[in-house]
Amino acid sequence: MDLAAECHQIIAKIRNDKRGCKMRFLLIHRFKFILIVIAAAAMLSSCSPQENEGLMQVHFIDVGQGDATLIVSPDGKTMLIDAGDNSAGDTVVSYLRRHGIKSIDILVGTHPDSDHIGGLDTVIDSFETAEFYMPRKSHTTNTFMDVLSAAKRKGLSIKEAKAGVLISIGNDVKGRFLNPRSSYSDDNNLWSAVVRLEYADKSFLFMGDAVVQNELEIMGAAEKIDSDLIKLGHHGSSTSTSEDFIKSVSPDVAVISSKQNNSYGHPHKETLELLKEQSILLYRTDEQGSIVFYCDGKKIWTDKKPGTYNYYKEGN
Repeated sequence: MDLAAECHQIIAKIRNDKRGCKMRFLLIHRFKFILIVIAAAAMLSSCSPQENEGLMQVHFIDVGQGDATLIVSPDGKTMLIDAGDNSAGDTVVSYLRRHGIKSIDILVGTHPDSDHIGGLDTVIDSFETAEFYMPRKSHTTNTFMDVLSAAKRKGLSIKEAKAGVLISIGNDVKGRFLNPRSSYSDDNNLWSAVVRLEYADKSFLFMGDAVVQNELEIMGAAEKIDSDLIKLGHHGSSTSTSEDFIKSVSPDVAVISSKQNNSYGHPHKETLELLKEQSILLYRTDEQGSIVFYCDGKKIWTDKKPGTYNYYKEGN
């Protein structure tokens, strides 16, 4: 029985009880206790990220077939990686405001694909942003030009996201870009920014749309890549997440951002089978919507149960 049903039951007992004042007294106090519990739960559920002092938060925002990830440091500093496609800009802005975000300290557009940077112009127009990173990969699409125009309107210079660049989110969360590592062809995914974050004993790896070639280069450069949580590359496509790479990262948790029954068949069956074989807990926006992880520097947790390893073909 939930608390609301119990409240109604107690009210009925108070009205109908014939056994004297003592029983009514006990019922009334039980009713008051439940009201206090409900009020406390409501207060906790409405807390903004800034009010969760001492906890790092990682929000995987459900933007359908795209990526948008919000990181909040224990001291309330913010980082946003991507913002979904053009239709997701308002969704991301609304999500950030609903969670008490008033400005962005670090903004990252991982690469020029529209399902990653499409909503960035709306975000830039809506929030004051301190630093903006993108790889040195131009594109001719209106979506890419819209992002450049928004940055220009706000007087926001674009810093190059490339391997070796260090970042800090507040005082406690430290990060490093692991990709791009060189110049590539016109394949936007090869240029994808990859960033690894550390908070005390825990680490997080965000792969953008990086593919197997990028994974091999990162491993070949002897970068530190072991991480407790990984946001898989390219929405769980089989063009990313090679077995050697996932074994080197050795994550406890993997996250996939995609739309259910999307036309690409993401996440691919090969990726799902690999995660299952490696006993890696999987969380996925196509099944669970937006997902928030919390970290105190020693452990990582979420209030959602893991997703499934089910493969959904297009149209299923």
